[in-house]
Amino acid sequence: MLLPSSLLRLPIPRDLIEGGIAYAVRSLPHTFDRKDGSPYDRLRRIVAGVAVELAFRRHLTQMEIPFEVKGATPFSDPDRYDVTLGGHRCDVKSFLISHREQIQALHSTPHLLLDAPALVPLDQHAAEGQRDDDLYLFAFVTSLLAIAQRDLQKALAAGQPIHLTNVLPKNWRAPHNWTPLGALALKSDCDAPITVELHGQTEEREFVSETLLLPPRTRVEANTKFFALAALHAQTPPDGRIAVHSPARRDTCVIHPLEWGNLWVYGMDIYFTGWIPRDEFRRRAELIREGARVFQFEQTRVKNLAVPIRELHPLDELFEKVKEWERRKN
Repeated sequence: MLLPSSLLRLPIPRDLIEGGIAYAVRSLPHTFDRKDGSPYDRLRRIVAGVAVELAFRRHLTQMEIPFEVKGATPFSDPDRYDVTLGGHRCDVKSFLISHREQIQALHSTPHLLLDAPALVPLDQHAAEGQRDDDLYLFAFVTSLLAIAQRDLQKALAAGQPIHLTNVLPKNWRAPHNWTPLGALALKSDCDAPITVELHGQTEEREFVSETLLLPPRTRVEANTKFFALAALHAQTPPDGRIAVHSPARRDTCVIHPLEWGNLWVYGMDIYFTGWIPRDEFRRRAELIREGARVFQFEQTRVKNLAVPIRELHPLDELFEKVKEWERRKN
């Protein structure tokens, strides 16, 4: 049973957000096509989730809690565990809270989280390759977002970082025919030179990036031999169209100024709540129907299993168990 004093509150340093963005971009060819609204919403949730996992590892290190990272989560499966504690796989489930009123309420009264449900999507819980002694650990991250143009301009005026990305269509980022795109040519209609980064894959399906400076209305060719192009990143907000042309596919993708998504998550705090073994979770969980309103979501998009947060086990108990598991192993 959790008490308000059981909650662990940690800040989110900038480097963890940068790590989350790097992961999200690399995952694009594999994780983009899901039935969950805007692709940029999905990417921002990945950014926040990775930042939470990195913060958890950093906290374990600071607390001298032994852990292992066995086969870091492949980009094709961002929902798999990364951390192993005493031989037990630990799946950190994190939820992004971005509504200003909800954030203010949590910052003043964090124990509101005790009434939230600890959610696990039904299909993830039922997936193959899991064990009963796997662990679920639940966390909430509070963060403002700058999605609308006016919010983006406010962030820039305040000196806040941004990360503008445009996700290319599926036939560019995950083509059926794995053949070269040819010498990609880019052209900018912006009034000033703009720096863009191309993110894609080589023939061996390895992730690769190339940075180009695009002068106004001047054709520039990329040097990298891309077989897939997943996304473009603009270092400053474009005030005109940017086009990328594949001579091999005889296809041109034109990106308009309002078609860039800001992936930066303006993280405030992470609230680590509690944990529970997977078999105990299965025995005690209730089904949450698709479309239900819960603390984390105005409307759930998939069926979930849920246990009340207040009925989880405290983290201090987990850390003591990890030390005991390690002693038994050694």
